[in-house]
Amino acid sequence: MSWEELIDVAPLDWTHIISALAIGTIIGLERQLRGKPVGIRTSSLIVLGTYVFVELSSYISNAGTDNSRIIGQVVTGVGFLGAGVMLAKDGIVLGVTSAATIWALAAIGVALSVGTPGLAIKLALLVVIILVGVDVLENYSSAFTRGVHSRYSSWRSKR
Repeated sequence: MSWEELIDVAPLDWTHIISALAIGTIIGLERQLRGKPVGIRTSSLIVLGTYVFVELSSYISNAGTDNSRIIGQVVTGVGFLGAGVMLAKDGIVLGVTSAATIWALAAIGVALSVGTPGLAIKLALLVVIILVGVDVLENYSSAFTRGVHSRYSSWRSKR
């Protein structure tokens, strides 16, 4: 077996695979540094897995398969994965942001498959800006921590 055969991942593309891992690292690092359940490994695997499923479905779509059905099934499956990280405790639902992040990671994996790595990286940076930016706003103003967030903060301080 030659070196070329060993590194060949056709019909996948190494640029897209490396981009998926970089995107997962970018978003996962933010989550991991904050001690959230969706870290670097999970984020990288979600983007990579979504990219692979959609790309392989595109590859076999010449056989009469509907590519949008695969994307729909990925969305549904990832929704269940996201639901698994949510937890209800004392009337407060925790992990919703992590679940939404998982959903966004899958969407970025789809974008990576049907678009370009540049588009997917821009979307990943937008996700990080949202995650960090809202945290900054919450720390800056108490108006952002009213309602459920204030109950969560008081519940967390009791622990």
